[in-house]
Amino acid sequence: MKKIEYIERESSEIKIEKPPGEFYLKFLYHNPLGSLPLHMLVKRKFLSSFYGHLMSRSSSKKNIAPFVEQYNIDMTEVLQPIDEFNSFNDFFIRKLKPSARRIQSGIVSPADGKVLAFQNLDEISEFFVKGSKFTLAKFLGSEKLAEKHRNAAIFIIRLAPNDYHRFHFPYSGKASAAKRIRGCYYSVSPYAVNPNFARAFCENKREYCLLETDDKGTMLVCPVGATMIGNIVETYTPENHVNKGDEMGYFGFGGSSVALIIDSDKVEIAADILKNTKDGLETTIRMGEIIGR
Repeated sequence: MKKIEYIERESSEIKIEKPPGEFYLKFLYHNPLGSLPLHMLVKRKFLSSFYGHLMSRSSSKKNIAPFVEQYNIDMTEVLQPIDEFNSFNDFFIRKLKPSARRIQSGIVSPADGKVLAFQNLDEISEFFVKGSKFTLAKFLGSEKLAEKHRNAAIFIIRLAPNDYHRFHFPYSGKASAAKRIRGCYYSVSPYAVNPNFARAFCENKREYCLLETDDKGTMLVCPVGATMIGNIVETYTPENHVNKGDEMGYFGFGGSSVALIIDSDKVEIAADILKNTKDGLETTIRMGEIIGR
């Protein structure tokens, strides 16, 4: 298997990613023998719900400290100390101190993770040559909404299980209620996404919020649930004004993504992110960092 490389934004260095559960992900998504358990069990909702339930039991607290050590999670950013969490999932949806993330100018990342960005959606089918064609209509579950945003730019922020798993608004505006789209639970690990981009993002459980802004038109903020995700929880009040950086919601245990769709004539994607994407590399990002102007 090819190593998963990405760009660390702060240093501009190429790094190697070691996803949690790497061996099993390789087996399920790149071994013919893995396809049967993938389709019969792993993508099913009951497995994700069951595993989410296990991670919500008090006995799961013993997993927190080893997880923090293994993935070098900075606990100085976290609002609570380890011993105050009631379960692993309680830790997984941890809140950060207000000072942990600075909200920058422009359009900002809604989450911590690794980002790909395309100035025009048509570029995606050219970039992911091994996958089936990505279409906005399939992703949103609506031909009408897709047609309205056919000239859109898209950001896709992929959250690994060790990332901070709350997501926030990338810009100020009026936020609609979330529209949920039914789906399965494919992994958004790079081992799953690279060979089949469309499946990872068009078949997973997902939802979208319409964010009406004063100067950027209507943005779509789209949380995507994945394998082992028991739920996507919104924490904002719909049909009200929200400020850039306000919390929008959180994901239960697992990996996940947030897609951000903006009319391409309303945004200029940050040059480093755009270049890295064209080179086939994700870029590390933190909630509140500028991703476009």
